[in-house]
Amino acid sequence: MEGATVDPVNSSDEPDVDARHQTNPQQATAMSTSNESDRRRTLLAVAFAAGGFIVAWYVIHHGWYGLDKQWDTREYAQYAHYVIDRGLLPYRDFPLEYPPLALPVFVIPALIAGHYFSGYMEVFGIGMAACGAIAAALATLVLAAQRVDNRRLIAGVALVALSPLLLGAVLLSRYDLLPTVLTVAALAAFYFGWDRTGFLMLALGTAAKAYPAVIVPIAAIYVWRNHGRRKALICLAIWAGVVLACFLPFLIVSPHGVWFAIHGQASRPPQIESLGAAVFLAAHELVGLHVSLYFTHSSDNINGHPALQVASLMSVLQLVALLVVWFVYARGPANRERLLTLGAAAVCAFIAFDRVLSPQYLIWLAPMVVMVPGRRGLAAMAMVACAMCLTQIWYPLHFTQLKAFQPLEVWAVVGRDLILVALFATLAWPDVPVWRSLRRAAHPSEMREVSPAL
Repeated sequence: MEGATVDPVNSSDEPDVDARHQTNPQQATAMSTSNESDRRRTLLAVAFAAGGFIVAWYVIHHGWYGLDKQWDTREYAQYAHYVIDRGLLPYRDFPLEYPPLALPVFVIPALIAGHYFSGYMEVFGIGMAACGAIAAALATLVLAAQRVDNRRLIAGVALVALSPLLLGAVLLSRYDLLPTVLTVAALAAFYFGWDRTGFLMLALGTAAKAYPAVIVPIAAIYVWRNHGRRKALICLAIWAGVVLACFLPFLIVSPHGVWFAIHGQASRPPQIESLGAAVFLAAHELVGLHVSLYFTHSSDNINGHPALQVASLMSVLQLVALLVVWFVYARGPANRERLLTLGAAAVCAFIAFDRVLSPQYLIWLAPMVVMVPGRRGLAAMAMVACAMCLTQIWYPLHFTQLKAFQPLEVWAVVGRDLILVALFATLAWPDVPVWRSLRRAAHPSEMREVSPAL
């Protein structure tokens, strides 16, 4: 066998192509150790987030948290009674202000617990605790996948785990943790590349509470720009098909009942805790404006024609804010990080500028802002935590004082609503100024970067 020869001209210290792709045993061991460490860190964080949420959920059943008696579950149980015992059909035989996928949450506890309301509350609470724990775990999983430092990871785990304590006992009798977990699952699916699953979760969330629909345009842009028009259209078809499947039976049987539920939410007066109502509350404190309330749509609302005009203005502001968020995402890079940030911004716009701002809506935001990357995420987490704490100043134990326009409770509402506006601005602020983005679109040649002369 002829020995190998070495060409002194072509020989060099640079390894050949095959050698470059080989991994040094020490490097392989280090990478394996690093991956194992990251895996343990992630699992530990997820366990603390989910476990901490369960512990916090248990705590808010006791002490002064347990004094809350403003239970929406009484209304939920009544709906279940109509369906199970009387055989009535929602939207046709009795008015229902919730989307169709909320019905299983109302009916299943009654099927398990029977006619005992205490049992109904326990079954309902177990279901909501499971939803909250899963949402906390998924948000933490996405945060850990971003390879953030330990302090940021601990802060995120703390927010989702302690959110029941920060927001209070209002969570015990509201079903908002169901759409929350569906929305967080959708964003996690997009982050890990399961786009069709993401649209499926958004569709289920829309059929449960409506607000996840504001993320759909952002998700569609993300899929279109990264995976092409065909896949984006398929994903949109999945979303539309699932939403239609949830609504269609009721639309066939009672189109007027479904329309009444939708129109009723879109035409209601400003609820006392909303941003529009905060204008009247602040004016009452500052200049002595006369303000009165009346009860409708299961909430206390500002009375009078000017209040209805302000509510209409808030609906316009809500639409404009959402259009701004969608535009900002469309004009920038369609990456996962911006999807998380502007998805949270869209939900914040929906909450902050809506005609009604119930206290439990803040739980929609807690796991979402945990997933927001960078300094915006840290600022957003601090603002959501502050807004939750302010809410407990008047709800649930001092809601009567708010309806009597006591100064402490009034200014707490105003402060909470302003924090949410600041949160929206923080999340929606574009990476590149809008005027520069528009100029680049109109005159691309003028914005071309010129290399400096050497």
